[in-house]
Amino acid sequence: MTWIVVHDASCLIDLRKGQLLHVLLRLPYRFIVPLPIRMEELLDFTPQEWRMLEDGGLTTYDLPGEEVAQVFAIKRENCGLSANDCFALVTATCQKNGILLTGDANLRKVAVARKVRVHGVLWIIDELHAVGACEPDLLISALELWRDDRAVFLPRTEIENRLRNLREF
Repeated sequence: MTWIVVHDASCLIDLRKGQLLHVLLRLPYRFIVPLPIRMEELLDFTPQEWRMLEDGGLTTYDLPGEEVAQVFAIKRENCGLSANDCFALVTATCQKNGILLTGDANLRKVAVARKVRVHGVLWIIDELHAVGACEPDLLISALELWRDDRAVFLPRTEIENRLRNLREF
């Protein structure tokens, strides 16, 4: 069974900041990003980064009309979510074995209520470490960068726990 990981913008941005994009695709998952998120929220990604991601297997998902209708229905029910949050949620929901990768607390809450499997970038750190996709030093560097970046909103205790475990490894 292949799990399909659907990215929201925040996680891809954080993975890019942590310099983990090139190792992300070594994980045994399929990775997709909804087209509206790619076109509206990831404008700073360079053509070279997109080429590297696509060469590694990341695909851009263009939702068909019936799924777009679901996006707007969910948006009406959950005014705290952005339209792009809803695109990510519907995309994850409509994938067999879908996992939503997000750092957004409101989106997580709605996803869990809809019984969607949901994780964040710290789960990616755990997965990269578990499969030996890269050296622990790269993971430590990403965690330290996230810890020290005021624009990254991850639980400090969780970061510190992972740092301690990786340094002992």
